[in-house]
Amino acid sequence: MRNIRLILAYDGTDFHGWQRQPDAPSIQAFLEGALHKLTGFPTPVIGSGRTDAGVHASNQVANFKTASSIPCSNFVRALNNLLPPTVRIKSADDVAPGFHARYSALRKTYLYRISTTPVCSPLLWRFVYHHPSYLDRGAMTKAAAHLEGEHDFTSFAAADGQAEDDGKSNVRRIFRSRLIWRPQSSLLVYSVTGNGFLRYMVRNIVGTLIEVGRGRFAPSDIPVILAAHDRTQAGPTAPAQGLCLMRVEYGDRGIQ
Repeated sequence: MRNIRLILAYDGTDFHGWQRQPDAPSIQAFLEGALHKLTGFPTPVIGSGRTDAGVHASNQVANFKTASSIPCSNFVRALNNLLPPTVRIKSADDVAPGFHARYSALRKTYLYRISTTPVCSPLLWRFVYHHPSYLDRGAMTKAAAHLEGEHDFTSFAAADGQAEDDGKSNVRRIFRSRLIWRPQSSLLVYSVTGNGFLRYMVRNIVGTLIEVGRGRFAPSDIPVILAAHDRTQAGPTAPAQGLCLMRVEYGDRGIQ
């Protein structure tokens, strides 16, 4: 039995997230349907994490087991012929039997893009959160730095406490939490790398950073919010369309 790893990108706007749903389109369901057509057998697909409805991915990682002898290069071409144009397989390779897209992952990097232009380009609106009002970027940068390290992120979790990566604890380690200003495009980009994320965690962080930028919170409030372990103490959930999974790192190599 072969174990095949896929790297895929998708525009999540028209999907109800990665995970298959009984009555809504999902990336996983489309991919499994395409594999069934190719191999003739039901083929469960494991993703590195469950991106939410409307969230995008530049380098999502997935794996599946198959007895098919189809070469990996043919899987790429055939799957792209069967999938909608908003989902593209970038590469496929045979990996060790023990590789698991979710449990073998060591780090993930997400970007959240905020457009600060007075008018948002129609070519960008599906992939950014448009916020034309003033934001204090210096304060937001200081606030973002407080999130680095190992913390209990209950205050930034979804109300149901569900984890994107099936973890039972709300403790996560954030290796990098930075704000990047791109003046030529007037994009404010939040970049975060961690060993795992709770459901809505990045979007809740961004919503809180925006409140810092508006002056509702001070940068020094972030440690207080973390210590509260109370979702109501943090800011609102930022819209899904600004978030993109950029990279998943494993012991052998990073996918980027």
